[in-house]
Amino acid sequence: MAVKFWLSALSVTMLAGFHMSAVQAATGKKTLVNDDDRLMALREAAFHDDSQSADQYAAQLGNYDIPSYVDYYRLRARMAKASNTEFREFIQKYEGSAIADRARNDWLLMLGRRGEWELFDQQYPQFVVADDNQLRCYAVLSRAAKAQKVAQDAKALLNSPKDYGEGCYNMLNYMYQNQQLDAGFVYFQLRMAAENGALPLALRLGKLLDIPEKKISEAFEKPAALMKKGPEQSKASRELFLAALGRLAKSDPEEAAQALSRYSARLSEHERANGWAQIALQSAYKLEPDAIGYWTRADGADLTIEASQWRVRSALRETDWKLVRQGILAMPASLRNDPAWIYWLGRAYKAEGRNDEAAKLFSSIADQHHFYGQLATEESGRKIGVPPAGRAISAEELAQMEKNPGLQRALRFYGMNLRTEGTREWNWELRRMNERQHLAAAELARQNQMLDRMVNTSDRTRGETDFGQRFPTPFSDSMYRMTSSLGLDMAWVYGLIRQESRFVMTAKSHVGASGLMQIMPATARYVAKKIGLSDFLPHQVNDIDTNIQLGTNYLNMVLTDLGGSQALASAAYNAGPGRPRAWRAKLSKPVEGAIFAETIPFHETRGYVKNVLSNATYYAAILEKKPQSLKARLGVVVPKGMSASDADLPDDRKL
Repeated sequence: MAVKFWLSALSVTMLAGFHMSAVQAATGKKTLVNDDDRLMALREAAFHDDSQSADQYAAQLGNYDIPSYVDYYRLRARMAKASNTEFREFIQKYEGSAIADRARNDWLLMLGRRGEWELFDQQYPQFVVADDNQLRCYAVLSRAAKAQKVAQDAKALLNSPKDYGEGCYNMLNYMYQNQQLDAGFVYFQLRMAAENGALPLALRLGKLLDIPEKKISEAFEKPAALMKKGPEQSKASRELFLAALGRLAKSDPEEAAQALSRYSARLSEHERANGWAQIALQSAYKLEPDAIGYWTRADGADLTIEASQWRVRSALRETDWKLVRQGILAMPASLRNDPAWIYWLGRAYKAEGRNDEAAKLFSSIADQHHFYGQLATEESGRKIGVPPAGRAISAEELAQMEKNPGLQRALRFYGMNLRTEGTREWNWELRRMNERQHLAAAELARQNQMLDRMVNTSDRTRGETDFGQRFPTPFSDSMYRMTSSLGLDMAWVYGLIRQESRFVMTAKSHVGASGLMQIMPATARYVAKKIGLSDFLPHQVNDIDTNIQLGTNYLNMVLTDLGGSQALASAAYNAGPGRPRAWRAKLSKPVEGAIFAETIPFHETRGYVKNVLSNATYYAAILEKKPQSLKARLGVVVPKGMSASDADLPDDRKL
């Protein structure tokens, strides 16, 4: 039965606003028809630091019904020159609002850069969202500047170079200069920079360690040359050699291993372990069977968060449950308590016959509605169903949401295609709501065709859940028609759409994929030609029926090409069909689908496959009205040329 969509008066206004914004974006013209257009122009000026234009547009918006954003964009346009008084006055004027908290975020970053710690310390506790890693680093730096011992707090923040920014580097620099962090930790950061290909950070770290920029660049860009002469006696030379090993291993792990063996006598035992860890990680990314041996030789190394996880993934790939257990137990507590590693530790215990310990771990996450919670449910002997729906949202509860000014601002911004502002306002209001109100807000989103907001909002509840909100089935006539004609699993397609676009019909990714099923232009043209859509034009990819037709046909093509495996085909839809074929080619034996998904080398694709198949399992339970098995959906991934029936797996893994 088709889902009926209707437009409220507000929704019509929203879509009209979006249409005007889209026209302006397409034509490049600045035809300012109304005040919403003027606000858009003001926003553009603000993000280009054009204070003169911002002042002109703001002057035309004296009666705009969202004055806080007029004032914010005007302030943002001249933020680098704004005084503390201006920030303080803006925040006091709009205190308690989402945009005031955003302005406080901006102000705190400036205070941190300037080292105005007294004012920073006054304002930081009032920052509500508190999601800026640079500010966390500045907060630790402020304490370090007061001679407080904060080395452990600093180290906890310095584990992902891409998130450092100026604030975290300044913290590291100050604490090293003041001997709260030692050279050993900075060298660890240098190896992590090499692991992440973060040359700019490595060059800055080199200055702290008195290593010439030229030598850092050579280690990153010409590691093979450094391997020819090996490490010299100095600590800096040995550490550069270790960083270069990791860089060389990205292209040739075996050559890097030979070099480390050749010069191992020049290194300490701990340095050798760190060298093997560099090689092991790159070998693990390549899904090489030698990775296990390298990890064994890396015993005692200083592992990054990434390396700690890939040591376990390498063991999973080889189904070495002893190493899986050892690797997980060696992880930092914060990582070990992640549902992924709780589940896999439970599996390791179960494989070793420690069933009571395994059952306890599975039970601890089985009530969580995600990939690992579903797998844990099945390990506990149950299939995956849909929780019973609670009380329907009443008219009174919905009316309260309709009166909420923040949610109305959010809907207004979404209508103008200002998704950042809309999401900021929406989430700001949710933080003050209980679970029942979350469900009511999700219902408001549904009635305004904001299905992505409905899904994300409903996903927040734990006690009372509404899977009708979490897993909607719009466009069901088109979906049923296309999936039936192809013999494609509709639950899987819905699961993929939920992950791809959250049902945002106009969604466009940073790489140019469009529509519900996020189809790339070249893919759209290819599929259209293959299925005989001779009159296909590029803009039609955003038509709902056309998008579903192209997306389902492409999904069916990759499913057929990859032997009917939804795990492989989901990976292909995200990363292209060549990559999952290459990953499967690295298999020496069949592995269960959950292990294959866990060991996908691409972070985005790994999460994507898990989420798509988790979604699909819930959709199947809804559509078929009976419990499901995620393990059966994941199946067994086998080397090319081998059938699933040949899989030499324990009986409970032959699915």
